[in-house]
Amino acid sequence: MKAANQRRKQTALLGLGLDGDDSDTRLTRGEEFVLFGGSEETHAKMQETTIKVTEKLDKQGKRLSDVSFVELKALIEEVGS
Repeated sequence: MKAANQRRKQTALLGLGLDGDDSDTRLTRGEEFVLFGGSEETHAKMQETTIKVTEKLDKQGKRLSDVSFVELKALIEEVGS
């Protein structure tokens, strides 16, 4: 059993879009992710990818903190196709 003073591991996905050239500030937050910036198209793509990754993890009964970087990268590549 963990000691009461130990912190729980926190994991989050950060999406950062750098191609926004209009004056809009785009920000989307979720329980395990933050998406910031980008053009309207880029931000929408980040949202879509994040939703699909989250859905796949849910189907597997996992959270973001349960997968390795390699597994996460594979999931992102899979849903991005």
